[in-house]
Amino acid sequence: MAILTKNLMKIKDHLDNCARPIYFFDDDPDGLCSFLLFYRNKQEGRGVVVKSTPELSKMFVRSVESYEPDKIFVLDKPRINQDFIDAINLPIVWLDHHQPQDVERVEYFNPRLKDDEDNRPTSYWAYKVIKDEEEMWISTVGCVSDWFVPEFIDEFKKKYPKLLPKVSKKPEELLYNSPLGKLCRIFSFVLKGSTKDVLSCVKVLTRIKDPMEIMEKTTSQGKYLYKRFKKVNNEYEPLINSIGEDNVKGNIVMFTYTEKTMSFTSDLSNELLYKYPGKLIIIGREKSGEMKCSLRSSDLDIPPLIESALKDVEGYGGGHMHACGACIKLNDFDRFIENLKSQL
Repeated sequence: MAILTKNLMKIKDHLDNCARPIYFFDDDPDGLCSFLLFYRNKQEGRGVVVKSTPELSKMFVRSVESYEPDKIFVLDKPRINQDFIDAINLPIVWLDHHQPQDVERVEYFNPRLKDDEDNRPTSYWAYKVIKDEEEMWISTVGCVSDWFVPEFIDEFKKKYPKLLPKVSKKPEELLYNSPLGKLCRIFSFVLKGSTKDVLSCVKVLTRIKDPMEIMEKTTSQGKYLYKRFKKVNNEYEPLINSIGEDNVKGNIVMFTYTEKTMSFTSDLSNELLYKYPGKLIIIGREKSGEMKCSLRSSDLDIPPLIESALKDVEGYGGGHMHACGACIKLNDFDRFIENLKSQL
């Protein structure tokens, strides 16, 4: 096991031995589920979703100062700025599965430190930390949303047959051909929109006892979350339905759209990868003079492609082997795309 049992126990000890934790987590289902697993186990603390940036930067020091925690947990964030760490005189526990980083004064847990091929999601490890089978469904949502099928998927099917009539070892089949996939989308879509709306949904999720409350709208909390999902989905469906063969150019599928109230780049790129396996998927959202991109491929190693394409281009990017993000200045976007194409 890439994160050794003693490390999992060490993280659990950190969780048990604090009274007022604060949790910073990524704004995707993996990050959200990691937070929910820790918070629901601890029943204490405050969650802060880190939106629109891969880095926990110094600007989040204000959240720490206003809450006055005794310990900080960072979940599923690819980077922590050293300025943030240096400004905080508190223990920081960082659980992640992205490209390993060099930081000081942090308890850092990442499976890729031992095996770079092991990028099992953060919500997978969070579940291994708390060891509570009642929370298996939350970890499953986080894992499958991150395109990983955990070894406990058969147990999940037995417990929630309505959510998973048929098991597949292919995460894309679970995401787009099962009720579980719809639940994953609900988790993704409740993270869209204003901070107020997001925090309201996250608070409700901390109180959900069974996923069928949401899927079958059997409680007021479940109805609230489903209503929010439907509202966001009404913005998503026209976008995904507008993408067709006109967007396919050789071995690339590319779609760009202008700023809206919500970002769907990751959701669009994942669904298009399912529809167009073998293609390089590029989704760009124009906002504030930048193109915020999501790139996917089933077989290409994307980070080196992005690194090379960023030469003479103002921007940044990176991520997993087959799933990356990038932010490019609008004036340089065409050059960035040409640089990508030249490598293919």
